[in-house]
Amino acid sequence: MRTDRMDDTLIDVPRGLTNVVAAETSLGDVRGHEGFYHYRQYSAIDLAAERTFEEAWHLLLFGRLPDADELGAFRGRVARAREIPESVRALLPSIAAITGGTDALAGVRIALGAVAAADRIRPLFDESLDERLTDAVRVSAVTPVLLASLHSLAAGREPLRPRDDLGHVANYLYLLTGAAPDEHRERAISAYMTAAIDHGFNASTFTARVIASTGADLASAVVGALGSLSGPLHGGAPSRALDTIDAIGTADRIDAWVSDAVRSGGRIMGFGHPVYRTEDPRSRLLRSIALEFGGDRVEFAVAVERRVLELLAELKPGRELHTNVEFYAAVLMELCGVPREMFTPTFAAARVVGWSAHILEQAADGKIVRPSSRYIGPEAPQPLPHRQAASAAQR
Repeated sequence: MRTDRMDDTLIDVPRGLTNVVAAETSLGDVRGHEGFYHYRQYSAIDLAAERTFEEAWHLLLFGRLPDADELGAFRGRVARAREIPESVRALLPSIAAITGGTDALAGVRIALGAVAAADRIRPLFDESLDERLTDAVRVSAVTPVLLASLHSLAAGREPLRPRDDLGHVANYLYLLTGAAPDEHRERAISAYMTAAIDHGFNASTFTARVIASTGADLASAVVGALGSLSGPLHGGAPSRALDTIDAIGTADRIDAWVSDAVRSGGRIMGFGHPVYRTEDPRSRLLRSIALEFGGDRVEFAVAVERRVLELLAELKPGRELHTNVEFYAAVLMELCGVPREMFTPTFAAARVVGWSAHILEQAADGKIVRPSSRYIGPEAPQPLPHRQAASAAQR
């Protein structure tokens, strides 16, 4: 008989915890059947289209959109939090070498741990709310700088320093590409990154909250979320969506390529979502921005999307498969000069803001996440078998 708990009642839940409510949040929600999601009381798509990244960031951290003075003060706070400690900067070439220089997400997991150590970031359990907020801004501000620096080192370039005259998104693009973006490209990537800040209790966000529930430091919770994001089933699709467009190549090859992919059981990257049963609202936003750029690449992407959706409806009747965020995110990032290997890291540079907000909320709750498992192994307890004596040869 089990005696480790007063109540041994177990509740069956679906695999993957699908539709299981694991916590309450005031940060936002995803209403998949409506094709809608929001940050606090505002549509996330409206925020992405009409406000800056810093405004949405302020909303998640402080519960309100900033006025002009608050926004200026917040931008200054973010700018001061961007600098990499010199002791960590000296480590970056070694980190880039360790990770082979091609995986910025692997490198930033190491680098963030080093920043946390250099800054003496303490466990959330021991910190005040103000200290936790300081950590949230610090980690979110320095992460894109670390990502861009590791990318530069991998390309054989000396990393640039952030510029005080550039906002958060413009600074990231400057550090990544070596040139300050024009207003059109800054707005495009700002819209994408704002739309990517948060999206419900996905795998990485839930991972961050589980770690935060232990009282660990904020950087450790973010590093755990980054580890979750490295899985191809979660965060690795944007560049693969562009690979699909490249593999198709020309309009006359769309039908054959898609039919072969479906019949072979392959997955067409950029289509389908575990939550949305309608068009992904992020895809609709990014498509409209891509169309503003125009050009052959955008026209071909639109043609691919249209025909893929028609063929999926024919070949997979009854399945609700729509374009997801990754398809046009890939097109847009390419148009704005983001290297393909930095597509998922760019997503991470945005999502770290959402993770940090969730970490703060979980830390305020104070309850450790401790689910149960249902044991399905051999019946226990069983007597231990007699230990066989070693043979003379073994002795």
